[in-house]
Amino acid sequence: MHGATGRPAPACEDVAWPLVLVLLPPSETKAPGGNGAPLDLAALTAPELTPVRTELAEALVKLADDVPASRTALGLSPKQDDEIERNATLWTSPTRPALERYTGVLYDALDVASMTRAQRARADRRLAVGSALFGLVRGADRIPAYRLSAGSTLPGLPTLRALWKPALSPVLSAVDELVVDLRSGSYAALAPVPGAVTVEVLSERPDGTRSVVTHFNKAHKGRVARLLALTTAEPADVVRLRSLLRRAGLHVEHDGGTALSLVAPAP
Repeated sequence: MHGATGRPAPACEDVAWPLVLVLLPPSETKAPGGNGAPLDLAALTAPELTPVRTELAEALVKLADDVPASRTALGLSPKQDDEIERNATLWTSPTRPALERYTGVLYDALDVASMTRAQRARADRRLAVGSALFGLVRGADRIPAYRLSAGSTLPGLPTLRALWKPALSPVLSAVDELVVDLRSGSYAALAPVPGAVTVEVLSERPDGTRSVVTHFNKAHKGRVARLLALTTAEPADVVRLRSLLRRAGLHVEHDGGTALSLVAPAP
C-alpha cells in the first residue's frame, strides 16, 4: 500500500536516539534523483507517524492532478510546475538520504559530502530534519524529492500543525537526551520540544549594536550543526553545549534557560 504498513507501529520509546539530537529545518530546494528504492514510509524513523505521512502523501499526489490548485496550495508560480510533477511521482521516484536530499545555504555549510565515513555515521545518528511531509526524518532516512512547506494548507485537510502536533509531539517528548532545536519558527511550531536548546544568531556591528541575522542565519546554523555532527563529545546539557561551541571559537552567550545567542560580526 504505497509504502504504508498494516503492522503495529513500535512505541515512541523504542526509537534509539543519540545522546544529543539536533533538529534541522528542511529546505524548499531539494536535490533531484537518487539511487534508492521508492518511498517506504514504514522504513522511516518513528513508524508511528506513518498514518499522518500516508494521509499527506496521498493528498499531495491527488493535488498534483490539479495544477492550478497545486500552485495555490503550495505557493508556486507557473515556472515551478516541475515541483508539482515531483509530488505526482512521490510513490515511484527514487530516494536518497535526507541529508543529501535537502540543499541550500544551511546544507552547504553542513557539507556532508566532505565527511569521512565515521563522521557521516555520527551525523546520521545525531541529525534529524523537521519535515512538513514526513514530520521527522533522520539523516540516513531515504526520501524522494517533494514540495510541501510548513505554512501550506492542503485542500480538505486541517492545518499541518493540527495534523502533526498530536502525532509528532509524543515522539519528540520521548527523547531523553539533549535536543538542540535549529528549526525555523514555522517548523518548530508543528511540534515544539519543551526544554530544547535553541540558538538565535545575532549580527554585531562595529559600534556594538546588534540585530537578528536573516540572510546568514542558515549558514551559521549549518556550521553549528556540522560541529555537533563531527564532535566526539556528547554534551548533556546547555552549559556543556555552550562550552563546546566556545571551544570551537564561536562567540556564544547564555543568559540562563535553554536559549543560546550566537554572535557573529556583521558582514
